[in-house]
Amino acid sequence: MKAGCLIPVILAVLILNAGITIALINHFQDRPATVNEMFSSEPKPSKAGSANRDNAITNAVRHIEPAVVSINVIKTQIVRGSGIGFGFFDFFDFAPMRRQVQSIGSGVIYDSKGFIITNAHVVSGATQIKVVLPDKREFDAELIGIDEIHDIAKLKIRGNNLPYATLGNSSDLIIGEWSIALGNPYGFLMNDSKPSVSVGVISALGRNFASREDRHDYKNMIQTDAAVNPGNSGGPLVNINGEVIGINTFIFSENGGNVGIGFAIPINTVKSIIDNI
Repeated sequence: MKAGCLIPVILAVLILNAGITIALINHFQDRPATVNEMFSSEPKPSKAGSANRDNAITNAVRHIEPAVVSINVIKTQIVRGSGIGFGFFDFFDFAPMRRQVQSIGSGVIYDSKGFIITNAHVVSGATQIKVVLPDKREFDAELIGIDEIHDIAKLKIRGNNLPYATLGNSSDLIIGEWSIALGNPYGFLMNDSKPSVSVGVISALGRNFASREDRHDYKNMIQTDAAVNPGNSGGPLVNINGEVIGINTFIFSENGGNVGIGFAIPINTVKSIIDNI
């Protein structure tokens, strides 16, 4: 066969081989996976990135958390002794005895000068007040003023680069909007100065209570179902913007635990009190 006739044949063979190769590749790429191939490895659950888990609540907590403090208090209680129960001594009362009791509450720094809001019942009768920040810095606090009737106290610490919260507006709250309670419940058991966070909604507004034996007068209170427990007293109730809208004060409970009925003093009321004490 002449060379001139071989060239078209060679080209035809090359084109045919290329076509077969392309067809085979497409066949194996497009075919469905076999059962063995589908189950040959454990499925990997998809994970939401931190950007997806971040939301308005986490942003609010991040904003307010550094300014929420633990308030460690030592109070002196006077205990009147009685007869020791052995006949003759039952007729006598002994002299009053003094004992020191440690308790813990919460508070919030509201300006760069180190002023702190808390409940009066947290610090009333205290002989020593120590404030612990989430970054573990500790300060001796001075009691600047106290309003026993409305259960608000103002403290001051002296330090540098103090974090502080933004005080919001409690006159435009909406029933059903998010509420975030921060404080340090049972902090003395955990020995941890970082606040805990609970989330709920504004359950009701304008709750009024009759005067109590402790003389506290609670009017126009904010009700929330965000968990509030012992040690939360004096801590902030915060809106979705991270602004303080109230000061957590007390709960309704038959057994001392949280049942979703907590009350906070509106921040507008608190503002008027701290300006005058």
